Amino acid sequence: MESDTAIQALSALAHPSRLEIFRLLVRAGAEGMAAGEIARATGALPNTLSTNLGILAAAGLAASRREGRSIIYTAGYDQMRGLLAFLMEDCCAGKPEICAPLAEAAGRACAAEGSRC
Repeated sequence: MESDTAIQALSALAHPSRLEIFRLLVRAGAEGMAAGEIARATGALPNTLSTNLGILAAAGLAASRREGRSIIYTAGYDQMRGLLAFLMEDCCAGKPEICAPLAEAAGRACAAEGSRC
């Protein structure tokens, strides 16, 4: 991942509402969530939600598809994995104990039922 791409993704997540939406989409999995469900779960107004979803989509952290009359949003798992890899690629400097807690946390999350790793 290029630095500019990482900066755009981190900027998109550097807002409480967008971070909440992104984490909600990650938990929803590949099935995703309809915009109305996201609004109800977060308490977001439609225009604010639309703007935040647009920013996440522009950063590659969300995608949408139409199902009938609904627009379903999903997390951009490839971009999420790329961002995490970018942040971790220079980790440890030969000292695995620095990154071991992060690897353990990722392992626990990926082992959880319904994991999207």
